[in-house]
Amino acid sequence: MGAVTSTMAAKFAFFPPSPPSYELEEEEGGAKKLRMAAGVGVHNGNREYGDVLKLETKRGNHVVAVYFKNPAASLTVLYSHGNAADLGQMYDLFCELSLHLCVNLMGYDYSGYGKSTGKPTEQNTYVDIEAAYRCLEEKYGVKEEDVILYGQSVGSGPTLDLATRLPKLRAVVLHSPIASGLRNIDKIPFVTCPVLVIHGTDDDVVSWSHGKQLWERCKEKYEPLWVKGGNHCDLELYPQYIKHLKKFISAIEKSSRLRNVSGSIVDQTEDPRKSTDFREAGRSSIDQRETPRLSADKKEKPRLSTDCREKSRSSTDRRERSRKSVDRPERESNVSDQHEKARNSIDRFGDMIRSVGLCNIDCFKPKASAI
Repeated sequence: MGAVTSTMAAKFAFFPPSPPSYELEEEEGGAKKLRMAAGVGVHNGNREYGDVLKLETKRGNHVVAVYFKNPAASLTVLYSHGNAADLGQMYDLFCELSLHLCVNLMGYDYSGYGKSTGKPTEQNTYVDIEAAYRCLEEKYGVKEEDVILYGQSVGSGPTLDLATRLPKLRAVVLHSPIASGLRNIDKIPFVTCPVLVIHGTDDDVVSWSHGKQLWERCKEKYEPLWVKGGNHCDLELYPQYIKHLKKFISAIEKSSRLRNVSGSIVDQTEDPRKSTDFREAGRSSIDQRETPRLSADKKEKPRLSTDCREKSRSSTDRRERSRKSVDRPERESNVSDQHEKARNSIDRFGDMIRSVGLCNIDCFKPKASAI
């Protein structure tokens, strides 16, 4: 495979936007913010929403990063973007993903991208992502087991490189990933957490076969998303993109991982019954506390036995009411409301993506028919 890898590497190149789509401004007190260049649309009017940081890498470069805090989040996504893009172009997407997926999110520019110093090389991307991850740990107190690494296109390289070195990592998302050019195909078997692969079936930059090869070699597979008709830079426009990501995040948030026969992770869909079980457990613990007091009063035994039967009937009635409350009428209403909210949320997300025009980003120049 060495010859194939070297050929692929020879074809591969980094193409940071020139000029960058933003300027980095420093305010009094050291706070930083991005000032978008003319023509870079900002869908989210609140440009102060994310923290803007400058991080030093082990190679002495300084990379720019943004961090979006979601107060309701338990997980944090570290996003490595694609080629020919920088933080100015990705800012709105990062903000929307943080809101829609209910996650904290950090994105960063590789060395030589945007206002990051240094030159864009494969080896530099590996220390760039390390600097971003170290910032999450040291500045924001994020734990390894609460991190999801997200790599898009060229970003799949640093994502998988770091993933192989984080044994407690929560999950990985590979978006239009490259299999061989960045030696990803050799690294993926060493990733021990659940992996979601997203790829367009009509990708004419990085063939769909790359995504399939990587998914097949995952140790812990999650149901992949093959976007029918999707190309390399337009997958965010498809409703199933954000819908599948939400499903994945929801599955990852649950501590118990159910595996099917093939070893793939599957969703746990027992929420209504599980919540009922929690209520039953609570009643059981209360009954246990009652037992010592009741047994101490021997004179009350006959009446207590009757009371126990009454409690049993009452408990049965409560269980029946609980089951009925989870039953069809209310469930249909809730499901209908949830579906409507989901549709509206997905529609708003799609509108935002179209307004930003991410699908117009050229990820590789000159554009090859397929890698």
